[in-house]
Amino acid sequence: MTEQVNSLFDTGIERYKAGEGTDTLIPLFQDICNQAPKMAAAWTCLAWLYMLSAQPTQAYKAAQKGLKLDASDPQVRINYAMTMLETGQAGVRQHIEVIQQMIANSSELKEQVRETLDEGLTRKPDWKSLNKVKNWLFDS
Repeated sequence: MTEQVNSLFDTGIERYKAGEGTDTLIPLFQDICNQAPKMAAAWTCLAWLYMLSAQPTQAYKAAQKGLKLDASDPQVRINYAMTMLETGQAGVRQHIEVIQQMIANSSELKEQVRETLDEGLTRKPDWKSLNKVKNWLFDS
């Protein structure tokens, strides 16, 4: 079962990278999350896809699950902070500060975060919450 879920996850990531839309990827990642509810990376991807498709409430719930499973992943916290912005939640600054600490000592991690945010803006150029988070992380 685990191999099958990991294979589905890898396939989903490849399909995303190939430019496939959220309309087909969201059901795939929902299925992965249902099959492997403790797979933080799947919840993180699902939250991202929900945000791309302007479904902030669903994104918030998925990001919250991802954060509970793996609070040490900066992408989980980025997604959570963005969904907090999009749903009007308080406490965003705390998560931004944690992300800043996470990427401060790793140029590799910092570059990965920057690439992810830039990639998100190529898919959704007017993404306000992503622009805010990017500015807080890299223009401060």
